Amino acid sequence: MQIDLSGLRALVTGSTKGIGRAVAERLADNGAEVVINGRKAADVERAIAQIHERQPEARLVAAPGDAAAAEGVAAIIQAADEVDILVNNVGIFEIKDAFEIPDEDWQRMFATNVLSGVRFTRHYGPRMRAKGFGRIVFISSESGVQIPTEMIHYGLTKAADLALTRGFAQALAASGVTVNAVLPGPTRTEGVEAMFRSMGQSADDPKAERAFIDSGRPSSIIKRLAKPQEVAEVVAFLCSREASAITGSPVRADGGVVMAIT
Repeated sequence: MQIDLSGLRALVTGSTKGIGRAVAERLADNGAEVVINGRKAADVERAIAQIHERQPEARLVAAPGDAAAAEGVAAIIQAADEVDILVNNVGIFEIKDAFEIPDEDWQRMFATNVLSGVRFTRHYGPRMRAKGFGRIVFISSESGVQIPTEMIHYGLTKAADLALTRGFAQALAASGVTVNAVLPGPTRTEGVEAMFRSMGQSADDPKAERAFIDSGRPSSIIKRLAKPQEVAEVVAFLCSREASAITGSPVRADGGVVMAIT
């Protein structure tokens, strides 16, 4: 899909790898100036160098900082300056028994997956409204609709992202600013590959991949892990000028995992 994002500046949180990295690359491919964020400055610089290897003309800005902490958000905003597009992508997950999740894990998950998006949207939403244009996207998950038993704290945060999407969209009504959520299904990111390794398996093994889908997400229709680039295509469209009539919406890129009309 060819989308013209020229003249627009985007901040993608957690964009040194995974879905965030794919989104950053796709937005840059479509002409946006993209702010790259990660916790470590070295990771941000490495990601920028790698993106420039495949796209020398990409316009990229470094904004290292911990999006899960208020002081980190402030540093990221200072480096990013004004933006027209905000993709609240940064997130973490872990598999843990429902009755073995301590308070600190709930708090860490909430701070990273929910409060980060609140803080960035609280800052940029009014500024976009004043300009009469803006695109905000929350990267939620199918786990926010069908809560996974093996990581209910993750599911809770992704459900919260859906609530934030609708709430902020309503708060920005009739402003030219849209707020949407993308719901990926199981996606072949570095984190998922590490999860396979922790189970003594490889995501490169088609049988292991299919077994994971059949046991963990049996309602999947594509019966495979999605590619980050496939999710990025959906995000890029929602960030476009052409997506002006879509707001307050959960947009599924879940491979058919969610068995509902949403």
